[in-house]
Amino acid sequence: MKMNFVEELRWRGMLHDIMPDTEEYLLKNKTRGYIGFDPTADSLHIGSLVPIIILMHFQKAGHYPIALVGGATGMVGDPSGKSDERNLLDEETLAKNVAGVQGQLARFLKFEDTEVENPAELVNNYDWMKDISLIDFVRDVGKHITVNYMMAKDSVKKRFAPDSETGMSFTEFTYQLFQGYDFYHLYKEKNCMLQMGGSDQWGNITTGTELVRRMGQGKAYALTCKLITKADGTKFGKTAGGNVWLDANRTSPYKYYQYWLNSSDEDAENYIKIFTFLDKETIEALIAEHKQAPHLRILQKKIGEEVTIMTHGKEAYENAIKASNILFGKSTTSDLKSLDEQTFLDVFDGVPQAEIKRSVIENGLDIIAAFAENGFLKSNGEVRRALKENSISVNKEKVTEDFVITPADLIADKFVLLQRGKKSYFLLKVI
Repeated sequence: MKMNFVEELRWRGMLHDIMPDTEEYLLKNKTRGYIGFDPTADSLHIGSLVPIIILMHFQKAGHYPIALVGGATGMVGDPSGKSDERNLLDEETLAKNVAGVQGQLARFLKFEDTEVENPAELVNNYDWMKDISLIDFVRDVGKHITVNYMMAKDSVKKRFAPDSETGMSFTEFTYQLFQGYDFYHLYKEKNCMLQMGGSDQWGNITTGTELVRRMGQGKAYALTCKLITKADGTKFGKTAGGNVWLDANRTSPYKYYQYWLNSSDEDAENYIKIFTFLDKETIEALIAEHKQAPHLRILQKKIGEEVTIMTHGKEAYENAIKASNILFGKSTTSDLKSLDEQTFLDVFDGVPQAEIKRSVIENGLDIIAAFAENGFLKSNGEVRRALKENSISVNKEKVTEDFVITPADLIADKFVLLQRGKKSYFLLKVI
């Protein structure tokens, strides 16, 4: 093998549970291993980055990664880690979600159309589950796993606890059988010997190894990674605006980069190991350098760079840096005008704004009226004083009292950025 896959996860602090003999088996054999992704939306979010990165490490180690999109299990809903039953998706929504997730996974893994000895494979469990009748499934699969075995799993026990308000539907109860059958199917059809996932999946994964043993008279392996938590107790991957998505249309590369940049020092020390492919020596040097000057946010910037490029590409990363500098560094009108509308709005999220008719801009809006009549500064006199102090800017460029705003000054054909001093901003939105 090119590297010890399990040891790589171990030193990065990613390994949680591992079945006996798994590490030894992987060191001696080129192996197919899979992780499942639930298509609950048409985009994955950064909570899915850990299993994606595990598959990437698996491929780098010389093994064959399989990414399974749960077109069938998505119709059932995984109860692991959940206190309430999830809403079930209709077939049309599910198909849209599956297509979105498949497209994203193809950005991270090397598939058959790339020059790699061990290409990744993408499968959808709906392809083999759709033709199995209930009678066949109950007779051929259900008879191998006892209710006692299923009830002993943590994901089930918690929902049957006396203080559980919801209980568990039969639909959710069957989920571990469905996931277990996936493992058996991939074992039988593709010689897949390993299933991986988050630590909350251990029960479902070991049900799969049990089905391989009982239905296939074989031995399969399992490992799980730690679930990522933040040092302050808040949920990883969540912001005030909701999930941080891998889809640039849902979370712009600028906001994505900012999420990593805003990590605490304690979290950054963990994230640099988990979310980048930098080697141990480089990471230790970065951590030591960061501790010498935490205010420079060396770790956060490096994580932001690595993960943004991995997810969105180098150009998107460079645009995110450019957008960040607009608020926190020197920038020009041309920098502003190079931003797309969504990134521009993300950069100036929360900045007060006022609407102004296009005809006013077309006729020319004098600078005093622009600042005083839309609620930014209190009076014409205050604007004149600020102009004398040379503290008034339009689109990041200093202006004088004779300046007139015209359509040529519009950003994305609809915005004008007003500024007093270094940190006081106001947006005019043309309607």
